[in-house]
Amino acid sequence: MLLKTSLRSFFAHKGRMALSLIAVVLSVAFVSGTLVFSNTATSTFDKLFAATASDVSVQPPKPDDDEEQQAAAKPPTVPVALAQQIAGLPGVKTAVGQVMVHNAILVDPATNKLVGPTQGAPTLLGNWTDTPRNALHITSGHAPQGPGELVLDADTAKKAKLGLGDHVRVDNSGGKHDFTIAGIATFTTTNPGAALAFLDTDTAQRVLLGEQAYTSVEAFGDGSRGNDQLKADAVAKVGAGYQVKTAAEQKDENTKQVGSGLDFMKYAMLGFAFVSAIVGAFLIVNTFSMLVAQRTREIGLLRAIGGSRRQVNRSVLVEALILGVLGSTIGVGAGLGVAVGLIKLMNAIGMDLNAADLQIGPDVFVAGYSLGIVVTLVAAFFPARRASRISPMAALRDHGTPAEGRANVIRTVVGLLLTAGGAALLVLGAGADKAATGGQYLGLGVVLTLVGFVVIGPLLASALIRVLGAVLPALFGPSGKLAQRNAMRNPRRTGATAAALMIGLALVIASSVFSSSAVTSASAQIDRSVGVDFIIQGGRTEVTPEMQDIVRRTPGIDHVTTQKFFTAKLQLPDGGKAKNDLTAVPPTFFGSDFHPSLDAGSVDSIERGSLGIGAAFAKDHNLKVGDQVGVDYGKGRTQTLPVGAVFKKGELFGDGSFVAMDTMAKVVPAAEQPPVWTFFAKASAGTDVAKTLTALEDGLKQFPQLSIKDQAGYKEMVQSQIDTLLYLIYGLVALSITVAVLGVVNTLALSVVERTREIGLLRAIGLSRRQLRRMIRLESVVIALFGAVLGTGLGLAWGVTAQRVLRDQGLGTLSVPAGTIGVTLAASVVIGLFAALIPAFRAGRMNVLAAIATD
Repeated sequence: MLLKTSLRSFFAHKGRMALSLIAVVLSVAFVSGTLVFSNTATSTFDKLFAATASDVSVQPPKPDDDEEQQAAAKPPTVPVALAQQIAGLPGVKTAVGQVMVHNAILVDPATNKLVGPTQGAPTLLGNWTDTPRNALHITSGHAPQGPGELVLDADTAKKAKLGLGDHVRVDNSGGKHDFTIAGIATFTTTNPGAALAFLDTDTAQRVLLGEQAYTSVEAFGDGSRGNDQLKADAVAKVGAGYQVKTAAEQKDENTKQVGSGLDFMKYAMLGFAFVSAIVGAFLIVNTFSMLVAQRTREIGLLRAIGGSRRQVNRSVLVEALILGVLGSTIGVGAGLGVAVGLIKLMNAIGMDLNAADLQIGPDVFVAGYSLGIVVTLVAAFFPARRASRISPMAALRDHGTPAEGRANVIRTVVGLLLTAGGAALLVLGAGADKAATGGQYLGLGVVLTLVGFVVIGPLLASALIRVLGAVLPALFGPSGKLAQRNAMRNPRRTGATAAALMIGLALVIASSVFSSSAVTSASAQIDRSVGVDFIIQGGRTEVTPEMQDIVRRTPGIDHVTTQKFFTAKLQLPDGGKAKNDLTAVPPTFFGSDFHPSLDAGSVDSIERGSLGIGAAFAKDHNLKVGDQVGVDYGKGRTQTLPVGAVFKKGELFGDGSFVAMDTMAKVVPAAEQPPVWTFFAKASAGTDVAKTLTALEDGLKQFPQLSIKDQAGYKEMVQSQIDTLLYLIYGLVALSITVAVLGVVNTLALSVVERTREIGLLRAIGLSRRQLRRMIRLESVVIALFGAVLGTGLGLAWGVTAQRVLRDQGLGTLSVPAGTIGVTLAASVVIGLFAALIPAFRAGRMNVLAAIATD
């Protein structure tokens, strides 16, 4: 009987449930689509790694922590003889020496453009080998047979419009090497997005390694021994110094590396999907609250004929359950479309995934149905509770829900306490000395202020809408006055509707404040501390002496400054040890090119043989100017240096440590020094910087991997990187704002139905259709503006606090984007007008007499 009543009620109001259903569908679709995409990508790479991994791989010794930083141009290798040793082990069918490096690039000499991806996936070069599990097979041409031939993967060849007989150049630290494409190879499973090129083994060793060696030895068994036994035999043969990994271990390691790249996108999308689900919950609350109000007499009759409170409560919750199950089912199906869209997006940027091989695991259904059903039931609980408290006589007589004056007082007190507590945490976060502590306060403060604003929404609605709508009667006459009063009529409903929009806009404003502060801070630091005119970055390859010489010889260039990065282990005066990034620089670095701010000491002391350290490092380890610190560069290369300068926190070099190039060179031979990845150039006095930049670009055009920027261009690059992240956030937040707009539409639509008789009476006493539609539109605009004002306030509080938390991490300048705030408020007006289109149209088409006769 309960289910029958709930089903009849649900389908009797299916039109009023439609927008709530859409909200559930969108949230579930985003979650299920993200999971399907993640599962498909993971499965694709799992198949690739499982199909191509050798049974046992013998790799160079794992570098010590002290040596990880060297980032040497030459990759670690194993001797050629190791392949013969592994091949002679029992149970090994074949052992192949492999060369594979990622520190070289491919260039099309005809266009002087890079061949292969410029970001994301790497460009890999190695030797062509025939193994039982090759990732690629040659589909046209032949394997490289001499020092001038190269095999290119089919996907890269297609994108670069290259074919058999075309020329390709390989650039690395050893110089430029010309090759002819002799073969095109196609992946046997999937292309992870990388560009792959293969040379014959002798050429690969000479060009890519500079010696007769391999980067690994790959062994394949004959089936007589398990991989674990093969690994044990290999370790016993070659010793424990080498890394020996089974196929399963190789697969796990590769999967972990790929998964770390996909996890950011996965969790970001899931996070915003849950935000949209929360926003959708407000829509569902409003839907069921209004449906309960409209069915007050019906509920009273049910109670009068013997229905219990529990039955009424369950009846409403069963309707919510139906909505949740239906929305989740459609959402899971729609999620497949979302997954296909994400796969096509990945394919567009070079990752080859097959949309026909979607992996739909149990987690997709569990997450989708759990989200849809739980959110719907939780959102419907409070309306259901209010419905169950309607007494039969009050419902039949007054057509109203029971008064909840005490509940409103409690709600107001709780909301004020939560908001005040959240605000206090934000203040504590803004004043915290450590970013980690401030971040914790910020996170908790965001949650409490958000919940507090939601709880206190009705109180804020009564006050703010009175202010926001104050000009409406003067500007729009009766329509404006009615719109203001309608928006204030049910503060709880208005607060819930506006809260949905508030959340999305708060995220937009907070992100805008953060990004604007980051760009402004970076620009200010560059203006304040950077004296060089040009920044040249090597990208994925190191900077060669040839590149530096070209820059030095360019007319208008005064000098060139390089830098070399280490990760050194420092021996502290108190006996402790600490790892720290260390940069070795020449005299011109601090002499004329960069002007750091200091807390103590002198920057000139660095050139005289002292150590420069960041303020945070100095504070964490109780270091001061004059303290003696032992510096271990790795491989036993050590020296003791006094602290000569402490850089100010939050400045360009606030977290860095520096040593003079000459000081470092006293203990680290040139052959062991890391390569240069970035260098700088200073223009001569009176030189036209723009013309010199053009001359640099012309001189270095043979090196397409280089990024050449003047200060203005570097600022633009920093801003574009931040903007890319910001636009991603905006795109994800758009989902929650879409759901919020649906909430405004739903509230107005149900409100029109609820006020059918009232609308009929207004029309009967002379309100025109135009005035009626205007009243609905203005009511919608006021509600949207109310949500925008709350969202702006929250977003500003969150964004400003985030900037203060990170003030010592480079965000030293607060920048409030007034333009974004203005656009947000203007957009809220547009949102309000858009949301009112259908409800206003329906209200205007009502028959006056039929509306008045409505019960």
